[in-house]
Amino acid sequence: MKKPSVLAFDVFGTVVDWHGSIAAEVAALIPTIDAIAFASAWRSGYKPAMAKVRSGELGWTRIDDLHRMILDDVLLEFGVKTLSEQQKKELNLAWHRLRPWPDTVRGLTLLKQDYTITTLSNGNLGLLANMAKNAGLPWDLILSAEVFRHYKPDPETYLGVCQIFDRQPIEVMLVASHKDDLQAAHACGLQTAFIERPLEFGPRQPRKDLHKESWTTYHARDFLDLASQLKTQ
Repeated sequence: MKKPSVLAFDVFGTVVDWHGSIAAEVAALIPTIDAIAFASAWRSGYKPAMAKVRSGELGWTRIDDLHRMILDDVLLEFGVKTLSEQQKKELNLAWHRLRPWPDTVRGLTLLKQDYTITTLSNGNLGLLANMAKNAGLPWDLILSAEVFRHYKPDPETYLGVCQIFDRQPIEVMLVASHKDDLQAAHACGLQTAFIERPLEFGPRQPRKDLHKESWTTYHARDFLDLASQLKTQ
């Protein structure tokens, strides 16, 4: 198969360690609670909240605002009543400060030498820009569901990347650690690369879906491995 010319990256979990980053910030701010469980609970509200937008039950809402809605519910669930409004706002911005995986920056820099690299994330533009600044992520372009007014896995997101770069779907590859995301991209005709992130969901929830699928174009341990595979193809 012909190599793609554009690599579009899922971000949360694929590029950055959301669980470890969120748990660390929660532990520093609220040391009396189980920060690992709190991080997992906060993220668990992510897909249901997006589903409300995708179904039309909720009008277009940025991820920052969905994160805050979920945060308010999780604080109640964990019995946290001591945070000020400013502290809640600052904690919600923890998603702007997520730390990259150890291979991320070097891997992206290598891939950027031969490919156009862009985000394709459900995170909103401001969040993704701040994250890139904080983590040193060398994107050529930042694309978000906010651009298309559709959340993944709606086809408009994947095909939107193709339209922006004037490429056929087969010339674009989604790079992600989530197989449902990759399956949706594959259904739209994009190439796909699965990235193993064994600890994405934290130390208590090791991933069990790290096996290779027949329908993925590439399967890699990390970005350095993906760069090596693409070089040798």
